Amino acid sequence: MAVPSPTEEVSRREEFDGGSFSVSSGCACRGIDVPSSSTFSSSSKVPGDKASTDFNVGFVERTISAAGASVLSAILVNPLDVAKTRLQAQDAGVRYSSSPYQPNIHSRMTSFGSNRIFADMRCCYASCNHLNAQAICTSDCFEYKGTLDVFNKVARQEGLARLWRGTNAGLALSIPTVGIYLPCYDIFRDWIEGFTNQNYPTMTPYAPLVAGSLARSLACITCYPIELARTHMQAFKVLRKVKPPGIRKTLLEVLSPAGNGNNLQKLQSYRVLWMGVGSQLARDVPFSAICWTTLEPIRRGLLGFVGEDTNAVSVLGANFTAGFVAGTIAAAATCPFDVAKTRRQIEKDPIRALNMTTRKTLVEVVRDRGVKGLFTGVGPRVGRAGPSVGIVVSFYEVMKYFLNKNQY
Repeated sequence: MAVPSPTEEVSRREEFDGGSFSVSSGCACRGIDVPSSSTFSSSSKVPGDKASTDFNVGFVERTISAAGASVLSAILVNPLDVAKTRLQAQDAGVRYSSSPYQPNIHSRMTSFGSNRIFADMRCCYASCNHLNAQAICTSDCFEYKGTLDVFNKVARQEGLARLWRGTNAGLALSIPTVGIYLPCYDIFRDWIEGFTNQNYPTMTPYAPLVAGSLARSLACITCYPIELARTHMQAFKVLRKVKPPGIRKTLLEVLSPAGNGNNLQKLQSYRVLWMGVGSQLARDVPFSAICWTTLEPIRRGLLGFVGEDTNAVSVLGANFTAGFVAGTIAAAATCPFDVAKTRRQIEKDPIRALNMTTRKTLVEVVRDRGVKGLFTGVGPRVGRAGPSVGIVVSFYEVMKYFLNKNQY
């Protein structure tokens, strides 16, 4: 899920002392998708002035706040990201009875005899007994039926730690992504608001939408190969005793089918590292736009109840609540593009991958799975995005709040 970037724009422009894919998002919303910032200063303003929620902190302080928020979010919600990716990959045709790191089960059974039981083939259901009452995997054992089923089977078959598969890529992705996204969102928003206030006052309410879209696009394109690696790491099964590949090895495996040929062809093969970036932009840009235009009025209303008595607790509560609601709505609305992104990223044929488009992928999903297929994994996606956006926005704003206080 991609993460948006928080903005805080209070209609009366009272200033308080405390404060995002890519996607997430992002986010996410992600993807994470993350919202942007707000500045609070306890000095009161004349009623009717434009209320600012932007703290008097610099770019470095904003980046530190954003990076800390993204690390916390990436660790806490990663299992939901794994569940969402597995469900979408399964719907796209990935089968978990075998993997690139696991010999085919049927051939092993043939070679060693049908009475041989292997620990890595044991069924996730204690009640499933076959072949001399020993638990062996059936086809149902490798089919995911929902979020909790993914948690159960991954923990039993691969180990509990595999629910945090891709966390290293998520951290490697989220720190630069959010470090670009949130500060750029603040900068773009402030510039657009200042410009529209002077020239086109009626366009000022759209500043968060435009700023969030621009900032998310910049962050998404810059860090996309790491997002590609994370999806591959989460989508494909690795057995309990096998060391899973890291980010570098995963990207080399993505490149290897496309890297055969002369130097020009090898150079062009690096396009594969950005396959699916269009689908991610189609997901994360609307996510940021929906998230920020939803988040701002909710946060504004909640902070309006507090008035001049703003403290760290009220900043955290207002931002987490607004981020949770906004992230949930944005994640549900953009789920079809998340399905398309996952399908394009896990495509093994480099020629087909480079020729796929978001529109073709969506049409293919509807043809094969119906409209319901466009919302595969919506449960864990929404369950991840709401808390993720809430955590990132609130942590970001509280960090800005304390950094701002320490300056005085």
